[in-house]
Amino acid sequence: MAERNVVLGVTGSIAAYKAVDLASRLTQAGVTVHTVMTDSATKLVGPASFRAITGQPVSTDMFELTNPFSIEHVSLAECADLLLVAPATANVLAKIAGGIADDLLTCTVLATRAPIVLAPAMHTAMWENPATQANVATLRGRGIGFVGPVEGRLASGGIGIGRFAPVPQICGEALGILGRNGDLAGARIVISAAGTREPIDPVRFLGNRSSGKMGYALAEAARDRGADVRLVSGPTLIPRPAGVPVVDVETAKEMHEAVKTACEGADVLIMAAAVADYAPAQAPARQKRKKADGPFRLELTRTEDILDAVRDVPVRVGFAAETENPIDNARAKLAAKRLDLIVANEIGGPNSPFGSDENQATLIDAAGTECLPRTSKRELADRILDRVTNMLPSK
Repeated sequence: MAERNVVLGVTGSIAAYKAVDLASRLTQAGVTVHTVMTDSATKLVGPASFRAITGQPVSTDMFELTNPFSIEHVSLAECADLLLVAPATANVLAKIAGGIADDLLTCTVLATRAPIVLAPAMHTAMWENPATQANVATLRGRGIGFVGPVEGRLASGGIGIGRFAPVPQICGEALGILGRNGDLAGARIVISAAGTREPIDPVRFLGNRSSGKMGYALAEAARDRGADVRLVSGPTLIPRPAGVPVVDVETAKEMHEAVKTACEGADVLIMAAAVADYAPAQAPARQKRKKADGPFRLELTRTEDILDAVRDVPVRVGFAAETENPIDNARAKLAAKRLDLIVANEIGGPNSPFGSDENQATLIDAAGTECLPRTSKRELADRILDRVTNMLPSK
C-alpha cells in the first residue's frame, strides 16, 4: 500500500467526523490519503484534523492558490488509485449522477479514471426517496461502488436505513480495491480461523483460547494483496473482514467439511484455526446437565485431522501452538503432514499470543528456519504470505 493514493472526498453529512477515523486507518495501512472537503463539510469538521492525520494538504477550494491541487483538479484525479467519497450526501449523489462539476470534489470525480466508491450517510427518508434511489441506480450502472448505508440510530434520534457504514468495513473495502493487482492476484486462498466448540449440552462445550485474530489478519492481508479469499471461521467476536466471504462453523467436523468444500480449486490452504483434537463421544445432552456429587466423567473421541485429510492443495500451511519444544514439535508436524510451511508459536506465559494483537513466531519450511521478532499479527500475516507467494507454482 506504500505507493497507493486515495482521494478521500468528505461532504456535509453529520457523519463527516467519522471520516477522520477512516483517513487515519487508511494512513496507518500505508496509503497516501489526499482529502478533498466540500464547503459544507468544513462546517462540521476542520481541515486541520485531516492534515494532522494524513500528513497531506487538504483541498477545500478550487481557487486556493497555496494548495498545489486546488486549481489543477485533474492532478488529484490522475494521482488517485481510488476515489472514495465518505460520507456522501444525497446532494453529492445527485450531482455525480447528473455529471455536475461545480466544486473541487465533483470536478475531481468527473475527471478521474480511478475506481469510485461512495459511502452514503443521510436520513432514511432522503435515502428512500425515489430521486435518490434513481441516482443510486444510475451510479451503480456506471460501475461506481457503494458501501452502505446501514440500518441503525440516526442523527435525528430515529432508527432506520441511512447510517454511515462502519469505518472498518469502508476501510476494508477500499484496501481490497487497492490490492486487486497485488502479488497474490488470481490466487485462491482458503484460511481457517478461531477455535472450534464441541458441545456437551445446550450450555457447555469443550473449547480453547483461540480468538481468531491471526486467521482474520491473514484473511485481510491476503485480500489486500489481490487474492480470492475464503475464510472458514469458528465462533469469534471479531468483526468480519470486509470483502471476504465467511463460512461460519462451530465444531471440528463442521470445519472439516467447510474447509474441504472451500479447497476445491484452491491454490493455498492456511490452517490458522485451533481445531479441537477431541470431541465428546456421545451426542450432546438435550437438556442442561445438572450438578451432582462425585466426579463428572466425559468420554472423548479423536477428531479427524483436517490438514492430514486435505492434501490436494498446491500449498498448505499449518500452525503449531506448543507449550514446550515448539521448534522440534513443529518440524515433526511439518514432515508428518507434508506441509509446505509451518508457523510455530510458543503458548503459555506472559507472551502467549492468545487474544493478543501481537505474536512471536518461527517460520519453518524445507529451506530452513526463520525466527521472527514479536510483531503485530497483521505484520506476521504479511511475512507468512511473502513465503506463500514464492511457493506458488506461477510465481
